[in-house]
Amino acid sequence: MTIFLVILDVSTALALVALVLLHSGRGGGLSDMFGGGLGSQAAGSTVIERNLDRITIILALIFSFTTLALALMLDE
Repeated sequence: MTIFLVILDVSTALALVALVLLHSGRGGGLSDMFGGGLGSQAAGSTVIERNLDRITIILALIFSFTTLALALMLDE
């Protein structure tokens, strides 16, 4: 069980790094490559940006729970 949690924790951490880099900041970011920057200038947040936000939040929650579970398992 611990090995599974470690693998899940590391993979979600790497995915979070990639997703945060895809977010557009003040300068545009890497999400412009997928058309996120064009629509965000005209109409606020695009569907791509909203989905990217949702996926990032879900992965952040998974990362938090797996890290907490690992900490509690190692504490015993």
